[in-house]
Amino acid sequence: MNQKNYFNISERKIFLRIIDVIVLISSVLLSFEFLKFDYFDFKNEYIFSWLFLLIVYYLIFGEIFQLFNLNISNNRYLVTRSIVVTAFATVVFYVFTPFLSPILPTNRLQILYFFLIIVIPIIIWRFLYIQIIFSPKYFKTIIFIGKSEKIETMVRRVKSDNFHHLKAYFSDKSLENIEGFRNIHSEKLAEFFVDNTINEIVVSKEGLSQEVINSLNKELIYLFQKGLNIISFESFYEEITNRVPKNYLDHDFYKNINFSKNNTNRFYLFGLRVTDIMVSIIGILVFLILFPFILIGNLLANKGSLFYSQKRVGQNGEIFKIYKLRSMIKNAEKNGAVWAKKNDTRITAFGKFLRNTRLDEVPQFFNILKGEMSIIGPRPERPEFIKNLEDHIPFYAIRNVIRPGLTGWAQVNYPYATSIEEQEIKLRYDLYYIKERNAFLDFKILIKTITTVLFFRGQ
Repeated sequence: MNQKNYFNISERKIFLRIIDVIVLISSVLLSFEFLKFDYFDFKNEYIFSWLFLLIVYYLIFGEIFQLFNLNISNNRYLVTRSIVVTAFATVVFYVFTPFLSPILPTNRLQILYFFLIIVIPIIIWRFLYIQIIFSPKYFKTIIFIGKSEKIETMVRRVKSDNFHHLKAYFSDKSLENIEGFRNIHSEKLAEFFVDNTINEIVVSKEGLSQEVINSLNKELIYLFQKGLNIISFESFYEEITNRVPKNYLDHDFYKNINFSKNNTNRFYLFGLRVTDIMVSIIGILVFLILFPFILIGNLLANKGSLFYSQKRVGQNGEIFKIYKLRSMIKNAEKNGAVWAKKNDTRITAFGKFLRNTRLDEVPQFFNILKGEMSIIGPRPERPEFIKNLEDHIPFYAIRNVIRPGLTGWAQVNYPYATSIEEQEIKLRYDLYYIKERNAFLDFKILIKTITTVLFFRGQ
């Protein structure tokens, strides 16, 4: 049975990082050998530590400026922009890192050469990636099996993305404007696979008759023995969306939603608390430095009290006071509490700046220092909203099993929620975080938060 070679999403991200680093180091080495670029002396005993620091800076700023975001990596303009700002930040931080990087060259033009040595070769390589590697030839070829109403949304998403090739879907009826329909009641999987190259089968048995399921199981066993990768629709959904499926929120939620192993890992929890304390202290110090400017901006454009507090629901349902900088007009909730929304007319001009930069959340570092919050976790909700949300969304309260956060997986993936339906989507992101919680995911959230602030995508 034929299977074509392909790059899956994680492989593409790793591939981009590895080749970027190879191109980066090769460029610096070749420049030293042939272009008289002597900022890096490859005969120096510290050369390996210098190169290691360069790689670390490049990878960190590459994450911050979305250089390894696959949706950006396939666009020449966006990837060029990311390369330029990543290289600029890398060079600036690198040359001003005392003791760890080479001594500043007497010829300051060497710094400009350093920037160009990073930018030009990586742009050339990334354009080659777009032309050659980012090709349908290397997309993962998949088929879907399941009821049309169950698989339709994901089929349409896969059909329009740049990482998968939809070969067919076996269902009860054809989907409008989606080619590749095969009747699950009359066509055999095994016969279809004889003449087609497939990498993965995504299966949803929800709503199928027992007769169809029994027949389907026999064929899936046969295909699995032939080496086909077969995964559940729910697993595929999590992989693509980074949130748990809606059908996990039922009376059997515990079958699919469990605590991450790190929930009881003392080393992880200790490291998280130490990080919380260190980051909150730094955040408070930065806030004190910026405070005079914020105060002036508030006096001119907000005209009223700078601080305010609200009651929020914390870990295990405990109520605490959250501190914020005021970003709305006075008496913004005189008619009752309502959710903030994008382009909310209650937000002042200065308040919009505070929200976009997330400065309105900075006083919550005091909550973190007190242990009421963490840097990362589900955002704490207001008690006024909790009761209504629990009435409409099953098991909404289970998001409160961990300490709420200043930022979280839901915030960096789905910042605005102005309805019950959108709150349910955010809940599914929060539950994904609780289920997958680990140090790498925490780091990813921090990087995404920094990106959100830098590109003014805050609430």
